[in-house]
Amino acid sequence: MVLGGQVNKEIVNLINQNGGKAIGLTGKDANFIRARKLLIQKKDAPQGDVIDIGQVGEITQIDPSPIALLKQGDFIPVIAPIGAGEAGETYNINADVVAGKLAEVLKAEKLVLLTNTPGVLDKSGQLLTGITPRDVDDMVADGTLSGGMLPKISSALDAARNGVKSVHIIDGRVEHCLLLEVLTDHGVGTMIKSG
Repeated sequence: MVLGGQVNKEIVNLINQNGGKAIGLTGKDANFIRARKLLIQKKDAPQGDVIDIGQVGEITQIDPSPIALLKQGDFIPVIAPIGAGEAGETYNINADVVAGKLAEVLKAEKLVLLTNTPGVLDKSGQLLTGITPRDVDDMVADGTLSGGMLPKISSALDAARNGVKSVHIIDGRVEHCLLLEVLTDHGVGTMIKSG
């Protein structure tokens, strides 16, 4: 209710007040984001021994046609990360995962993920401005990347490996961060180039 109702509608309202034509959606609208329950394998447990974390889901399919229709009318879709199960269940999905998969399905040229850190940091805490998927794999393997950044990085990598030309992880706390990243040579975060 909070994601699909209150937060989504606040974002739609702000875009519309500033001259855009936004429409709020959840993945349940036209069942365009299909999902199933996400079950987490217990560490060091026999196969099939899983943890049920509630109404959290993982994407099984995205139908891009509702977004294509909105694009034809120059509407800006604001999508809450909620998916529909086979029997109409409602599943909350990680927003970065939804953004990454949607970018892949739409064959987006660019995916921008906002975070509350400067971007991807090396072991000494320095911002890495340009990296490749292989660099990210190495940083995950050696423990440089862990914790809360892993879902964001995983979504970014999947998008970069599946047709999205560049993925930007930028600090949403910086004023005009999106304009700075897209319109300046130095940017404000980390860019992951495909390939």
